[in-house]
Amino acid sequence: MKQKLIALILLLTLTGLTYAQKSEEKLVRKSFDSYKSAILNDKGEEAVKYVDSRTIKYYSDILELVKTADSTEVETLSILDKLMVFSIRHRTPREDVLSFDGEALLVYAIKNGMVGKNSVANNSIGDVTIDNSFAKGQFIANGNKAPLYFHFYKESEQWKIDLTSLFPISTTAFKKMADESGKNENEFLFSVLEIITNKKPGSQIWNPVK
Repeated sequence: MKQKLIALILLLTLTGLTYAQKSEEKLVRKSFDSYKSAILNDKGEEAVKYVDSRTIKYYSDILELVKTADSTEVETLSILDKLMVFSIRHRTPREDVLSFDGEALLVYAIKNGMVGKNSVANNSIGDVTIDNSFAKGQFIANGNKAPLYFHFYKESEQWKIDLTSLFPISTTAFKKMADESGKNENEFLFSVLEIITNKKPGSQIWNPVK
């Protein structure tokens, strides 16, 4: 009888854990879907509700570079970070830059198409793995599984996406595109900005925004 009781308790416990796991998976997917919807509709204030503190810190750090980094420091940045600094300096009014914090910069970037919609358009997440307050969802591009994962962290009882988790692969992709363009890195980035904005970047793009 005692063994049967123990077995029953274990079964109920495992069933409860499985249910809880499935429930958390649904919340992770809901967070991604909500972020995706906000991004595709240029709803910056809505989108930032679903990004984690790591993402906000990244934009805070980029904002500081926009305000203070001289040409020597900018040259030491990765191609992705350099593109972010150049893009903000090229596309954002000085008074806005000086009034922003990291979250406000991200909202502005989303509303003005500086956060690529192609990172979520036609994409979704597949298998979700959860480990306490961390989760990862496999990147599904156009219905096909990719060896990439969106990372999520549970903050204030809500699953939030870490946009920086895909930055390493994005950096590699940009670097490859620059190499294949036949231009040096800076020329490539300036040409990208000119295509996007129909305006050629000037020398002031190297200067801190003060």
